[in-house]
Amino acid sequence: MSSPLQIGLLVFPRVTQLDFTGPLQVFSAVPGARLHLIWKRIEPVPSDSVLTLTPTTTFADCPQLDVICVPGGGGTNDLLNDEEVLDFLRKQAEGAKYVTSVCTGALALGAAGLLKGYRAATHWSAMEMLGQFGATPTKTRVCIDRNRVTGGGVTAGIDFALTLVSILVNRTTAEAIQLQIEYNPAPPFTSGSPDTAPAEVLALLRERGAANQARRLEAVKRAAGRVM
Repeated sequence: MSSPLQIGLLVFPRVTQLDFTGPLQVFSAVPGARLHLIWKRIEPVPSDSVLTLTPTTTFADCPQLDVICVPGGGGTNDLLNDEEVLDFLRKQAEGAKYVTSVCTGALALGAAGLLKGYRAATHWSAMEMLGQFGATPTKTRVCIDRNRVTGGGVTAGIDFALTLVSILVNRTTAEAIQLQIEYNPAPPFTSGSPDTAPAEVLALLRERGAANQARRLEAVKRAAGRVM
């Protein structure tokens, strides 16, 4: 009998909950898979919304994973120069079948030195930052480069997870999960990409996110100085 798939998702303060709850819902439907929510300690972890998360294991107790996944969010900035987090990611990556991320979680992989020489996707607002870690920014919902599988921003996490299930198990299983969760998106607007959003909407979001973007750029520069 084959061993169950061990799938772990990092949780951290100010994670965007949809970055990981989308994939979590998909992975939870994989027959026999064992899922882990991982943080430094077993303690409540605030997301970037009202939702508070409870890790199921710690860095020290986490088994070797087949899939390590790093979601994104405002809290990503703090991960980029957190050696405890980066060391955990590097150690897991050595034995993992797939090293993955959703949204700005790709920056954490980059800061750990795990995307150098790889193509990768991330949230549109962080796309150009990937190059500072030696990665090739790739504008797509799901980017597969050898055993690195990275998803675009937030909702792309569901596409990412379904794609990964099709690789890990088979397409029929992935399609059955897609049908189970009725993933058949038909958004009411065309503002889901900076390429299609009205100019005033894009400008509004850039203005709202300017302070966080500046902090992220500074964190990326410091982290990249160690990696490159």
